[in-house]
Amino acid sequence: MSIHKHTNKLVNETSPYLLQHAYNPVDWYPWGDEAWQKAKSEDKPVLVSIGYAACHWCHVMERESFEDEETAKLMNENFINIKIDREERPDLDNIYMEALQVMAGQGGWPLHIFLTPEKKPFFGGTYFPPKRLHNRMSWQEILIAIRNAYYANKEGLLEEAEKITTYLQQINTVNSETETVSLFTKQHLQEITEKLLEQADKTAGGFGKAPKFPQTFSLLYLLRYAFFEKDTAARDQVLLSLDKMMRGGIYDQIGGGFSRYSTDAYWLAPHFEKMLYDNALLLLVYTEAYQFTNDKRYKELIIETITFLEREMKHPNGGYFSALDADSEGREGKFYVWQQPAIEAVLKEDAPLFCDVYDVTEKGNWESENILWLPETFEAKAHKLAMETEVLQQRMKQCREKLFAEREKRIRPATDTKILTGWNALLIAALARAGMALQDTQIKERAITSMTYLEANGRDLKGEWLHAIASQTGQPAFLDDLAAIIKAYIVLQEMTGDSAYLKKAKELTLYVMEHFSDEQACFFYFTSDTQSDVLYRKIELYDGATPSGNAMMGENLYYLSFIYDNTSWRDRSIRMLTTVGKQVIKYPLHFGIWVLQLQAIVQGIPEIVITGQEAKRLLNEVMVFYIPSKIVQAALSPEEGYPMLKEKIFDKKNATIYLCRNYACEKPVLTAAELFLLLKY
Repeated sequence: MSIHKHTNKLVNETSPYLLQHAYNPVDWYPWGDEAWQKAKSEDKPVLVSIGYAACHWCHVMERESFEDEETAKLMNENFINIKIDREERPDLDNIYMEALQVMAGQGGWPLHIFLTPEKKPFFGGTYFPPKRLHNRMSWQEILIAIRNAYYANKEGLLEEAEKITTYLQQINTVNSETETVSLFTKQHLQEITEKLLEQADKTAGGFGKAPKFPQTFSLLYLLRYAFFEKDTAARDQVLLSLDKMMRGGIYDQIGGGFSRYSTDAYWLAPHFEKMLYDNALLLLVYTEAYQFTNDKRYKELIIETITFLEREMKHPNGGYFSALDADSEGREGKFYVWQQPAIEAVLKEDAPLFCDVYDVTEKGNWESENILWLPETFEAKAHKLAMETEVLQQRMKQCREKLFAEREKRIRPATDTKILTGWNALLIAALARAGMALQDTQIKERAITSMTYLEANGRDLKGEWLHAIASQTGQPAFLDDLAAIIKAYIVLQEMTGDSAYLKKAKELTLYVMEHFSDEQACFFYFTSDTQSDVLYRKIELYDGATPSGNAMMGENLYYLSFIYDNTSWRDRSIRMLTTVGKQVIKYPLHFGIWVLQLQAIVQGIPEIVITGQEAKRLLNEVMVFYIPSKIVQAALSPEEGYPMLKEKIFDKKNATIYLCRNYACEKPVLTAAELFLLLKY
């Protein structure tokens, strides 16, 4: 017998976010035919509420409104109510978030959008308070106003919904005409760099003002620009940003791992939710920074972050969970913050030093609590205290270990246990790159076994890739998922020298081209042509918190075009980039992956071929070096069908490295160091 007073149709879902609402008095439906048929038969407007498990304001609105019986009665009598997990259905979130931005000029979560029974939007908003607040209508007032408008002026409302839908479809059309002016110039790279540096915070790192997101793609671009052009301004800005983040509250100083963003300009107070994709992308940035600088602090952070992911976000059978909640026990950040007396009770005589180093005070540095962070480097603090830096670091490490053990006794934030294919693929690529840079066998093995897990569990009985593992929806993979898998296959091939990964990348690329291509065969739709439950098929070009599928596919096509000597793939990749070229140069923060591809092509992408019996050993040595953009293939013996391996020497005892450009190769060398010199960076 159920102990819950109310149960709705979300009770059979697998999404933790939907299950959080399964016992609301609101008659929630999942997105599906049942809800839409009911809306049509009863001629009711549809309320679609979109959020995610780690969303703080989603929890707030649930407590205030969706658990309130009077509010639920108003919703149930007048609307068909649908709950969506945005991470489970990013296609729907993309469409209706864009609709809200068109109608209101801004968006966010929780996202509330009101639709006709034909799925067309006519009104929307984000968080609504339970009572009128500063002239902002309450949620009940919104519901009543929408109900009255729907029945009093239904014809006008339907007409407005039609206009909005038509406009959304129009702005989704991409002009496929490419730029006549050459896009691929160093002048454009310099212009992009200047724009990024103009928006950069020269004091606290990062870009813009609060709230601050890591902007990983832009940091990668500046790091590579500094490397290629020996530009000290770009170098200083990216290293300042990485240092400030790793010393800030956005990084969990006790347990490792990054929160989603900082609510202030100084990286002190994070929005405490931890997302898998953020940690995957930041692993990539810190890995390249480690290769660039050989700074052991970056190496330590990489290992700490991977340890955090293994400990807190990994399923026992493999695969990584989506997120950790910002809240615990109903309070944001409660699991992570400290009162000074609690620290003193644990650290005893070491407490004064620890509190001095990590900015802990009786008054607190955030809402009467303390977020642990390092306002100064260990070197600077040790100098002030007349201590050896290594001695201070060791004492702080011991203190952190004691506090970690104490923190483990607390009630943990909830875990969003969805295992998303695309986010896991992003992490696999990051693990592979970290494993190569650090020459860490365990990290490399984790990348391989994670892909094996995805292949075994991430496809349906027909072998088609799914968006989420073990999800009730059985939602087919989106473009972002498949593009990320292809990228992971490419990186795994670079790590292992195993050509089987290249064959899988090619096979999946052909599938994407067949089922996702737009009518002009330039860009790709977010959804497959086999999916029919969306208002329209959207083309996503912006790089947001995660890379856009189109940008990743542009990179994938370019890379694989050299592996398979497929000029049509290369031409399509170039056409995609040149079509968005003006926007890429004008708004580099919003087109980060596109900018990275433009940079790679302008700077030149060397083809590195390693052949012979010792090819895989030499491959390991090559991949330690910082070579930001490259196409790599290693083989023990000639393999038919790979153009880059043609006319190469395959020594049965040693290995040979070829540096080529457009298949024209220089005289082969025998060591990784010789190759690096040959690159003339």
